Amino acid sequence: MNKKQKKMLTRIILSAVLFSIMKLLKIESVLGSVIYLIPYFLIGYDVLIGAFKGLIAKVPFDENFLMAIATVGAIFLSDFNEAIAVMLFYQIGELFQSYAIGKSRKSITALMDIRPDYANIEQNGAFIKVDPYEVEVGTIITILPGEKVPLDGIIVEGRSVLDIAALTGESVPKEIDVADEVLSGSVNISGLLKVQTTKEFEQSTASRILNLVENASNLKSKSENFISRFARVYTPIVVYSALALASVIPLINLLTNSPVELSKWIYRALTFLVISCPCALVISIPLSFFAGIGAASSQGILIKGSNYLETLAKVKMLMLDKTGTLTKGVFAVNAIHHSEDDDNLVMLAAYGEYYSNHPIARGILEHYGKEIDEGRISEVKEIAGKGIVCRYQGKQLAVGNEKLMQQLMIDYQSCQSVGTIVHVSLENEYLGHLVISDVLKENTAAAIEQLKIIGVKEIYMLTGDNEKVAKDVAERVKIENYHYQLLPDDKLEIIKRIIKEKAENQKLAFVGDGINDAPALSIADVGIAMGALGTDAAIEAADVVLMDDDLLKLVKAIKISKTTLGIVYQNIIFAITVKVGSLILGAFGHADMWLAIFADVGVMVIAVLNAMRIMFLKNS
Repeated sequence: MNKKQKKMLTRIILSAVLFSIMKLLKIESVLGSVIYLIPYFLIGYDVLIGAFKGLIAKVPFDENFLMAIATVGAIFLSDFNEAIAVMLFYQIGELFQSYAIGKSRKSITALMDIRPDYANIEQNGAFIKVDPYEVEVGTIITILPGEKVPLDGIIVEGRSVLDIAALTGESVPKEIDVADEVLSGSVNISGLLKVQTTKEFEQSTASRILNLVENASNLKSKSENFISRFARVYTPIVVYSALALASVIPLINLLTNSPVELSKWIYRALTFLVISCPCALVISIPLSFFAGIGAASSQGILIKGSNYLETLAKVKMLMLDKTGTLTKGVFAVNAIHHSEDDDNLVMLAAYGEYYSNHPIARGILEHYGKEIDEGRISEVKEIAGKGIVCRYQGKQLAVGNEKLMQQLMIDYQSCQSVGTIVHVSLENEYLGHLVISDVLKENTAAAIEQLKIIGVKEIYMLTGDNEKVAKDVAERVKIENYHYQLLPDDKLEIIKRIIKEKAENQKLAFVGDGINDAPALSIADVGIAMGALGTDAAIEAADVVLMDDDLLKLVKAIKISKTTLGIVYQNIIFAITVKVGSLILGAFGHADMWLAIFADVGVMVIAVLNAMRIMFLKNS
């Protein structure tokens, strides 16, 4: 419990003890009436102040106003017991929901611990601690055992084990060595590391995660917006209804010479007000979404807002980029065909792909394994979806797929092998091609199967690879719908077409990791980025980020969203049903303040308890 909650608990206990003593002593005199006000003001002064501030600000219709009117009215009717009881149980309910929100916030506040406090820079043999914001790209920083990694970078000296649980939700430590990438927010467990920074702090992983989480509450779901609009309309209606109940019927009785019984109708109106308080809805719905986002973040799934959590629960169609999503995006040269000099072919392919950031280019350079003389390359031009054309020692070098060879009108040799085919030509002379294949992620097939089980009806695979590669991957993971040899614009057009054709209640999700996926991530109903290997553009464009690139995390994310939305609907139906039934009973005099307390505080506590179930999803 925090300090504020402990203070409230103390007030509740003191007020309850005083109230119990007065009940036992059966104080009934005028002095007793004054004494009864002590526990009332002790437990309810903040509610009265809140109601007064609401009146001053001209926004009176909230739960403070309803509680203040109901309890002050009860006091004027000399119903001190019920006035104190209503306020006491209301504050117990408020304490309970405050504690629940604190519990649901734990997984998110724990995530905030990834924020590094300093970075070590070595000067004259001594370490100087500096603000991570002040460290420039390319600086060598030292990370001691037990310290947080302050900025993203590449290890230049040392080896160690990293705790990356705060980033990915996985408890298995990661072994790292020279040339490996380290991400800010992870914790260095064992050895001393020297790291060359590759990003400024604001662009580092820890900073980006914190920004995503801190902004998540700003984007409300349709359910939350509905409840806000509902409360704004509903509360004034019930206040005026209660006013009518207390005045109109006694007035009619007066005009018809019937017994007026003003106090009876005022009591019914006050009961009506307590019953009508929409606390259960106003509190439990946002709490449910907040708990859902917290449960997801504890597993390395960052959801940027409750609106995306709600949309994720309704996903029936899923589009998956192949490379880096279904596969590891780690390419290896498996074969070389139609070449008179394999070493020369690999060298030329490496020089042609040197300036490319594509995973295939990285695979070719790794296979070549030698230093590149940049002076040999000039006039590099990347042709989207086709390959690279440049000058190599003054000669035209082309490295790419069949479309590039066709564009340059080069007579190339086709290949029947499964894999990505990279053709190479020099001065329009065809030199041969390399067969490069990607590796399927271990959990891909299981994830696709689980997605179908939990209700994703249509799954599509999109890839720039040829038909053979696409068909091979699709068959292995059992995806029936696949599109191949796609340019970035082609992916976008396919998604636009399907969005236009699909039913309104069918939500489409797109999963990708590359910079060319950013437009598709933006236009889908919910864009999902594979975060750990994903580019900055993809992560910024996405609505959901899977931090460790495990597609099974998408299954967990959808399960959490479905459970969250189910609990939201349960609370809405339960609260409205009890409220409406109790209001009818109260209006006709069949409900007293004790039923009103249950209809308000009891319903709120039950709804909050139901919402808290979401917190335990992180262990499922």
